[in-house]
Order: sequence, then C-alpha cells, then structure tokens
Amino acid sequence: MLHEKSAGAVVFYCEGNSIEYLLLLYEAGHWDFPKGNIEEGEEIVETVRREIFEETGIKNITFVPGFKHEIRYFYKKMGDIVNKKVIFYLVRSHEKNVTLSSEHKDYMWLDYENALKKLTYKTAKETLTKAHNFLISIGRCP
Repeated sequence: MLHEKSAGAVVFYCEGNSIEYLLLLYEAGHWDFPKGNIEEGEEIVETVRREIFEETGIKNITFVPGFKHEIRYFYKKMGDIVNKKVIFYLVRSHEKNVTLSSEHKDYMWLDYENALKKLTYKTAKETLTKAHNFLISIGRCP
C-alpha cells in the first residue's frame, strides 16, 4: 500500500457578516477544496499557500489560527491502493478573483448551505461543517 500526505484549505471570503466558501470542480467531476501533495522539504503551510495560488491564482490570504482538520481516505492509483491523509487549514481570502489552473473545470463562491449541498464527498462536507462552526464560534469573519 502506498501513502500520500497532502494539505489544503477551506478558503472563505467575508463581506460584512456574510461568508462565502470557494469550491473547485476537479477534472474528475467532483467539487472540493484546493489541496495538493506536500513536496519534499516543504512546510505544510507553504504547501497550502502554493496550492491555493497554483489552483486559483489567489495570493492575498490569511490563515485563521486554531483550525486544523485531518481526513483520511483510500483510492486506487495505477492498480495500487493509496492511503491518503489530507490536512486542512482555514484560510481567509481577501480577494474573489479566481484564475483556474488546468486541473479544474469551474469554481464557485457559495454560502455555507449551498456549499454543503455542492460538495461531493462526505469528508469534504464534514470539513466544511467544522470550519463553518469554528468561524461562528470565533465571531464569524476574523
């Protein structure tokens, strides 16, 4: 069995007291958050910054302290089973302009309820719920 470790972010934008979350449509057809493999010698937060920029073109971000959520899942890669671990952070974007990478077909900024409906995987829905509840607990938009 192969093992992979990735990092990603629940990216949100605040305007007033309104929160919108950024979802990406991957080539494989699922809606999810920006994420990618941690490169050798790279710190996890560096991976998150790099992946957000590479996948969305967004540079102006702030990490929300105190939030970190880990998920695990299995998938097949060239006949091998891969045990994948992804660590998610909560990241505020200070811009809404998105320039998609070739890995993605579309994107959406959605409020919590609609983002929850749009996300494809149960683990992504759980991650969004934890991130949203965390934002509510600290007073919404930091």
